[in-house]
Amino acid sequence: MIGLIETIVKPLVDDPAAVSVEEEVQSKVIVYRLTVSRDDVGKVIGKQGRIARAVRSVVYAAGTRSSKRIQLEIND
Repeated sequence: MIGLIETIVKPLVDDPAAVSVEEEVQSKVIVYRLTVSRDDVGKVIGKQGRIARAVRSVVYAAGTRSSKRIQLEIND
């Protein structure tokens, strides 16, 4: 899943080396924390959050096999 998130986000940003994804597994939830450079946060979120919503939709769809809920957080 980390590879999928990185594959989607890296072409969107100016500094792909600054993209990192951390995974935190909790009892019923898997949280992925996406970190990008400050200048690229707007590009990842998009106008009115459209790009962020699209990335989350793909990640949630890929995580349907898991019995745990998936969350994607975007950090700046």
